[in-house]
Amino acid sequence: MKFKLHNRFKSLFGGLLAINLLFAAPAMATIQEQAADTAKVEQAATPAVTADSAAAPADSAAAAPAATDSASVSASSTSSSTVTPAASTTKEEKKIDPQVYKNLTYYILLFLVLCTVVAVIGKVQSIYVLTKKVNGKYNPLANNTLQAVLLFVFLVGFLGFVYYGYAVWGSWSWRPAATEHGKDIDRMFIITTVIITIVLVLVHILLLTFTFIYRMRAKRKAYFYPHNDAIERLWTIVPAVVLTILVLFGFFTWRSITNIPEDLKKSALQIEVLGEQFMWTVRYPGADGEFGKRNYKLTTPLNSYGIDYNDKTAWDDVKGDEIVIPVNKPVRFHIMSKDIIHSFYIPDFRVQINAVPGMTNYFQFTPTITTDEMRDKMNDPQYNFVMLCAKICGESHYNMQKNVRVVTEVEYKEWLSKQAKFFTEDLQKEFAQTEGENTEKNDRIAASIN
Repeated sequence: MKFKLHNRFKSLFGGLLAINLLFAAPAMATIQEQAADTAKVEQAATPAVTADSAAAPADSAAAAPAATDSASVSASSTSSSTVTPAASTTKEEKKIDPQVYKNLTYYILLFLVLCTVVAVIGKVQSIYVLTKKVNGKYNPLANNTLQAVLLFVFLVGFLGFVYYGYAVWGSWSWRPAATEHGKDIDRMFIITTVIITIVLVLVHILLLTFTFIYRMRAKRKAYFYPHNDAIERLWTIVPAVVLTILVLFGFFTWRSITNIPEDLKKSALQIEVLGEQFMWTVRYPGADGEFGKRNYKLTTPLNSYGIDYNDKTAWDDVKGDEIVIPVNKPVRFHIMSKDIIHSFYIPDFRVQINAVPGMTNYFQFTPTITTDEMRDKMNDPQYNFVMLCAKICGESHYNMQKNVRVVTEVEYKEWLSKQAKFFTEDLQKEFAQTEGENTEKNDRIAASIN
């Protein structure tokens, strides 16, 4: 009885799909024709409106000598009648393109055809099973073996793709770290990946081979195994211990990278990076080795960085078009944001930390490979280290890139000497004008008090 109801349901479903297909096609075709006719009417009406508007000035000019007042009135009425169709035509032009209806019709028909094909395949399958039952050859457990074999085939393909992913994609994406701490990051990453891969492979082998070995077969009954304390303790304690070790391993690795003695912090090269939508601004300290103060309230079109030029240490601050750092020298980055959260990210250096509005984050590292050496290793003369934003910070997020060059000490000093300062001539004029206004204001206040 169940078998017959099942078949009836399939037949009903297939019939409904066929009826939908018959009624949907003419309806969508009618919509297409109406849209096409509307478009043609609009195109035909546009030249007529233009002709009327062109004729209106000539008529009003001819009637001007006869009666000036009446001509002006008629001209105004003519112009108003001309503008109205033009405005309505403009509104009508915003209607949906007829091609949209064609695409909609196509996808609806495609969906209905696919549904019909699925219904037909289901009907054929039910007829095949019915025929087997009539001939006495139907085996209700045969499908179990088929499913088990398919899962085992999937296992073989899965393991093949895992190997391919490591052998091919791994070699494409993996490059040696170009910093001292990068080796610690890589070691932690490799150990974690090895453990995860072992678990991944073993779990899939057990899961998909057990479905084949212990599939349901005739004259075979499953053994009911309700409870085992030892096994439950094993699969609870072992993962907990492994995960705890990995978490502590990562914690101490991160602490060793970020906990830097005060003397090493001060002796490192200081570089300030400010993120905003959608660019990075880089500031180097001048000859005094100190950054000038910054206040967002001082931001102007000329002073987009918001530097406080009342602080004379800001007068020699250098603006870098790119990030250039000397090899084998510690570099300390001061990372800030002007608007929203960005992420300071240099993949080759194994560096990533957020740039958060209202606070300054720090990351210190020592580069060990120059750009030229990396190009030789990669066999790519155009290769460059790149600083990116690792947060999806808006529509032009992809533009937040900054070239990073690692050079020798001599090359670094030569490059730095050629860079422009933040305190340009225009800013000096603006600053002098502001200072003059403030002095005058203070004099007026002092005079009023006296």
